[in-house]
Amino acid sequence: MIMQKIREFMYGRYGTDQLSLALIACGFAFSVLRVFTDSKLLYLLSLVLYGIALFRTLSKDIGKRRAENQKFMNLWYKAKNWWGGLQADFDERKRYKHFKCPSCGQKIRIPRGRGKVEIRCPKCSEKFIKKA
Repeated sequence: MIMQKIREFMYGRYGTDQLSLALIACGFAFSVLRVFTDSKLLYLLSLVLYGIALFRTLSKDIGKRRAENQKFMNLWYKAKNWWGGLQADFDERKRYKHFKCPSCGQKIRIPRGRGKVEIRCPKCSEKFIKKA
């Protein structure tokens, strides 16, 4: 009975998506930080984030909410890929040394322990000497 009423109420509404869940998670993080700092600003910020998430969930303008979520997901994937690239570079530090081509900026990976080597850029064929 109650579930049927909720389904009827939510019919034609947007519901939750990744952006709404991220807003809720950020609001929760600010709520937890507020406990340790006793800051009213963090409390207000967490309430605003919860309110925006609730507004998005109950919104009937599905096109706008999808566009907002798509923009968020694009930014999220860029940040995730950037962070993954940093982690991969950090993991490879022991075995490889990374250089940038002085002319085109291409990232080049050379095994460590080779001494001074002449490196040829695979992108622009520029040659330069570095110590690996």
